[in-house]
Amino acid sequence: MELAYSDPELAFRDEVRDWLVDNVPTHPLPPPYTAEGVAAHREWEKALYTAGYSALHWPQEYGGGGADFMRQMLFDEEYHRAAAPQRLNRLALGLVGPTLIEFGTTEQKRRWLPGMLSCDELWCQGFSEPGAGSDLSAVRTRAVPDGDDFVLNGQKIWTSLSAFADWMFALVRTDPSQTRHRGLSYIVLPMDSAGIELRPIRQLHGEPGFSEVFLTDVRVPAKNVIGEIGDGWRVAMATLGYERGTGLGNHVRLSNDVRQLVDLAKRMGVADDPVHRNEIASRFAEAELFRRYMQHIASQLAAGNGVGSRSSLVKLYWSELDSRIQETALQILGPYAELSAPQTCADGAGFHRRYWHARASRIFAGTNEIQRNIIGERLLGLPREPR
Repeated sequence: MELAYSDPELAFRDEVRDWLVDNVPTHPLPPPYTAEGVAAHREWEKALYTAGYSALHWPQEYGGGGADFMRQMLFDEEYHRAAAPQRLNRLALGLVGPTLIEFGTTEQKRRWLPGMLSCDELWCQGFSEPGAGSDLSAVRTRAVPDGDDFVLNGQKIWTSLSAFADWMFALVRTDPSQTRHRGLSYIVLPMDSAGIELRPIRQLHGEPGFSEVFLTDVRVPAKNVIGEIGDGWRVAMATLGYERGTGLGNHVRLSNDVRQLVDLAKRMGVADDPVHRNEIASRFAEAELFRRYMQHIASQLAAGNGVGSRSSLVKLYWSELDSRIQETALQILGPYAELSAPQTCADGAGFHRRYWHARASRIFAGTNEIQRNIIGERLLGLPREPR
């Protein structure tokens, strides 16, 4: 693995860094789970698109930057270092977009990829269901063929951005005679379709970041199926692979959080406490280990080698580390960790929000228990538990 960047790569990094310095908003944008926040983040996404930074990792023939994985990693690193806004259409750019590029028809790519890049069309994900959270193969939403359409009935849950999304990519059961991962299809449906009902799920901070999505006799053209009918499990696994293992710059966000632990300890007057110092040092070492591993992943991808089941290693590690970092922050806050507003010299509320999000990260993108099963069976060759 080459740990040093080449001169052209360093020149690219400097170009990106300069652009971010000149263009990153000087004040935080409103939260992206509000109408005002979505509008503001959309404008930021359009700025990235105009500059050619919307999707560096996509092939140029589909409107992307055609960058290799090392340049994508450099961009992601600089993006996180600049504390740039959270990417709004990340489900499109990072999940369904690459899935379309891999499995979609020419017509499907022409229809949907441009709107993803420009952020003219927002996307949400319809995988989880009340009875199929950790076990995605247990989805029960039915898609019954009717002429040139499928008629969908069922329910999706924990659907981020659903209140503002234009499209959903969903896994549905098209062959009820099959069980588990057989008989599933991967389909795209417009969110303004008749028969779609959203029921917001209000969170502790008072805003509905998710919704339950109820589908009642929703008609979707059969041409909206991505890949072959009945082959949805394979397509969905590709999407989850992108979700779990391609956050090449995510390590910078975690390293930034560790540096904030140091600042927090100073503000709270406990920087010399040996227990807190040891905890912060442990988080620093863990973040550095993750940084090196992600460099290894990027070098493997640049060499044309796939990530495969190692994406489960990536997802498991960063989500567990994220939780430990935020737990360390609450330990430093001590009794002030009980406050839900920044009523001290430390911004307790910021760490509270990140703490709860980190707890959720152990569940989304496939629960960590599922990731451990995948690692044990596919990477370590351990026997499966008898069913």
